[in-house]
Amino acid sequence: MVGWRDRAIDAGMGLFAASGVHRLAAPYTRGLGAILMFHRVRPRRDETFAPNAGLEITPQFLDALLGDLPRRGFDIISLDEALARLRAGASPRPFAVLTFDDGYRDLAEYALPVLERHGAPFTAYVTSGFADGSARLWWVELEAAIRRLDRIDIVAAGSRFTGPCATEAQKAETHAALYWRLRAGGEAELLRVALHLCAEAGVDGQRFSGELCLGWDGVEALARHPLATIGAHSVTHARLAQLDLDAALREMTESRAALEQRLGAPVRHFCYPVGDPTSAGQREFDLAAELGFASAVTTRPGMIFPDHRSRLTALPRLSVNGRHQSLAALDVLLSGAPFALMSAMKKVLAA
Repeated sequence: MVGWRDRAIDAGMGLFAASGVHRLAAPYTRGLGAILMFHRVRPRRDETFAPNAGLEITPQFLDALLGDLPRRGFDIISLDEALARLRAGASPRPFAVLTFDDGYRDLAEYALPVLERHGAPFTAYVTSGFADGSARLWWVELEAAIRRLDRIDIVAAGSRFTGPCATEAQKAETHAALYWRLRAGGEAELLRVALHLCAEAGVDGQRFSGELCLGWDGVEALARHPLATIGAHSVTHARLAQLDLDAALREMTESRAALEQRLGAPVRHFCYPVGDPTSAGQREFDLAAELGFASAVTTRPGMIFPDHRSRLTALPRLSVNGRHQSLAALDVLLSGAPFALMSAMKKVLAA
């Protein structure tokens, strides 16, 4: 699932890593710091067809990363502390905020012991429908179905889609083509196709939320941890910009309400599902502000600058994922140089 932004980042990282110029640029491009984005943390799997592997890192890499950040001069701080520094417009040292999306079980099983060892605060953005088992991890469903099928022949997004899946290479190519076709369409069609393929492959897609994500008991236990902050991540993990206003509003308000009811504490932060420009835009940024969220994060890549004080519900993040599991790559990312190159030196991008 490598999009054009990922390819652009890769190209910029290669350029800077080869020249080392990112270290010279860092004082100008690093800003106050960064909000780091994680999804899954679990032991490495030796699978050739693993289209969602970019969403996961190993516990060993997380451990290395958390040890490396202080050596690079970064403070690992909570999201609330970062917002305080942002409002002040200054930070004594660059900061790193750790955020984990969706509420996967392996956050508690594999990541939490590493975070505890380093005393690292973190924010977990929980999708309430994953916690109660009502929402679907369609990207997991799609991978599981294609892994079992030898061929796909389906009407998707208004036209017939066919693709061979007999070999690992064919599965990867067919998955990528279908994934991006579905991403270009609406939520209902995406869910319909994933459900149809699961049925054809004999996969129970509904089980994945219960198997892979923390239930309410697990979320409540995580919320009691002194290092943890819990944020809302919608009810169904829908791309909010693809929904009408009322539906988008329900996703945001009902996810927060469910979390606050279960946790008995305010939920002040929000994370836009998928979070790219096709999934969250100015309407969603305004909604988050109107609903009183102290912050809301996207998946747009970028560093945090003082000018983000006026964009607290449209904050960028750096993706730490399976495609960049090296401290050398982290060195380039944390300089901010690739993102400055992508944005033509604009520090804060519009919606």
